Amino acid sequence: MTARIALRLLAASAPLLAASCAPAPKPAPVNTVPTPRPTQIYTPPPVVEEPDYANFLDAPQTPGDWTFDREASGSLAQFVSPANMVEFSLRCDLPTRRVELSRPGRAPAAVPMRVRTETAERLVSATPDTGGAQRLGVELTSYDPLLDAIAFSRGRFAVETAGLQTLYLPAWPEITRVVEDCR
Repeated sequence: MTARIALRLLAASAPLLAASCAPAPKPAPVNTVPTPRPTQIYTPPPVVEEPDYANFLDAPQTPGDWTFDREASGSLAQFVSPANMVEFSLRCDLPTRRVELSRPGRAPAAVPMRVRTETAERLVSATPDTGGAQRLGVELTSYDPLLDAIAFSRGRFAVETAGLQTLYLPAWPEITRVVEDCR
């Protein structure tokens, strides 16, 4: 009887013995083609977290002062921070009778810029400077009503540009001088 049991055990274990003698599975092939490096993709700047003011006139003024200069082709008013950085500028190009509003920033294409005054609000398209300066700007004709709204705004006006800190700028006489020079 023991021979019979041994024979049955041998017959039952034959498939297990055969499986254990099978060759090991082949490893997955290794990719020898180098993975291409991703190209640089433009990512918009992070959203600037700012307090939400019911009225922009309640927001604290951006620190700084206006300066005024005459240039060969017109005049220039610049809002300069305490760190001596130009935060915003209005430039009169007398030959074309146009006023450029600009601020530091860069983008691969035009970005929305909203100018808000007490009496007017307009969304314009600020384009990157093609001369290599890292500025975003928009040109307006010297008789554009938005320039009058900025110049005659009591207190301040706001400049909101996508991806950049909102500027709350005082409406000082330097702005009016640039606009009047272009007319």
